[in-house]
Amino acid sequence: MPSSADQGTSVQFATLAAITVVTGVVSSLGAPLVPTVAEEQHVPLSTAQWVLTAALLAGAVVTPVLGRLGTGRRRRPVLLGGLVVVLAGTVLSALPLGIGPMIAGRALQGVGMALAPLAFAVARDLWSGPELLSRLALLSVATVSGAGLGYPVSSLVADHFGIGGAYAFGAGLIGTATLLALRHLPSAPDSARQPVDVGGAVLLCTGTLGLLLAVSQGERWGWTTPPTVLAGGGGLLLVLAWVGWSAGRARRGRSSLVDLRTATRRGVRAPNAVTVAISVSLYGLFTLVVVVLQADGSAGFGLDAGVAVSGLALVPYAVASIASNRIALVMARGVGSRLLLPLGCVVFGSSLLILVAWHDAVWQTFLAMAVGGLGGGLTFSSMAMLIVPNVAAEETSSAMAFNQLLRYLGFSVGSALTVALLETWGADAGAFRATGLTMAGICLVAGALATLERTTARAA
Repeated sequence: MPSSADQGTSVQFATLAAITVVTGVVSSLGAPLVPTVAEEQHVPLSTAQWVLTAALLAGAVVTPVLGRLGTGRRRRPVLLGGLVVVLAGTVLSALPLGIGPMIAGRALQGVGMALAPLAFAVARDLWSGPELLSRLALLSVATVSGAGLGYPVSSLVADHFGIGGAYAFGAGLIGTATLLALRHLPSAPDSARQPVDVGGAVLLCTGTLGLLLAVSQGERWGWTTPPTVLAGGGGLLLVLAWVGWSAGRARRGRSSLVDLRTATRRGVRAPNAVTVAISVSLYGLFTLVVVVLQADGSAGFGLDAGVAVSGLALVPYAVASIASNRIALVMARGVGSRLLLPLGCVVFGSSLLILVAWHDAVWQTFLAMAVGGLGGGLTFSSMAMLIVPNVAAEETSSAMAFNQLLRYLGFSVGSALTVALLETWGADAGAFRATGLTMAGICLVAGALATLERTTARAA
């Protein structure tokens, strides 16, 4: 850990921020472009949807592997290699080669989702003390706000220059971040080489892939059809097998892909649990806002505002997330960082309650998104502040990668669960309210559990 005399430079932090923001922007080049991809490529929406699904699947699969590979002396080459892969994927998607290469390029772009945990590990090498907490909070929010700002920006570029132009824009951003990293990204301190648990990687990655396929494609395939049941059931069995595999390696004193003892220890398990809850509710909020903005009112609700307004709805979320970072830092220095999780859950749950109660005008949905940004910013900005001090330095990237994996799983479950609940309850105004209340309840329960853990830890 560096002393106060040899903290990292502002240029090095700008480089890490650029990596997290730009990879967040590029990862968001899927969702708002799906209708345009379907139109330009002359394919059905179900096929175009893979420009979103491919990146999410790839990101979830490679995140724990890169988290382990990026420990110690291998961190710089792994980070640079990841940026090059993302750049290649973005260029491939920008070329007029058809839907197949575009989806393949999006899968390569998904590698960028795994780079944020490595940036957190670099920050831990460069800063310490209160300065480290500040840097971690800023990088945490940058990851989320980059994706939020990428939605309206990519939609705007695509409107003027088409899909190829949007991905070319993303390639320019990634190229700039790669050059900054080549110039300013420091080498990691010398440390013992961390072996990669190949067997664990195969089990976890394959299991995660199966679960995400079932969740993301269940609506299209049918939730009770053989492909969905086989993918989801097989994925769950493989994940359980990975848990047993990792526990066995721990008993024998051997390292595993993710140290489950670290992931479930006091001070780490609450952030991981809240990550899942907030991620599920976050995509629930996003989905409900898009539904109410684009619905034509025939089902008893809807503003018929169009796709462009739906993209703009993420701007207040991103701006509020950035603003809440400063609030989180002030609170962490004044009353401690552990209050951030329960407070963030309550605030985020309030955003869903606002949307349920008031959704008769566009500004009301934007208000709900802004409140959601405050709650999401408080929780996501505190994840690194809470997890990093409670894990060993050599486990930083792996622990944050596991937290990131939980986030992606939560995103997928939240999106699919919201749609499933809306359809199950009738897809009318009553179903809209019930779904929103369910998502708010998930947040409030997570906040209560985080408070209980904080109380128990204080008593201990």
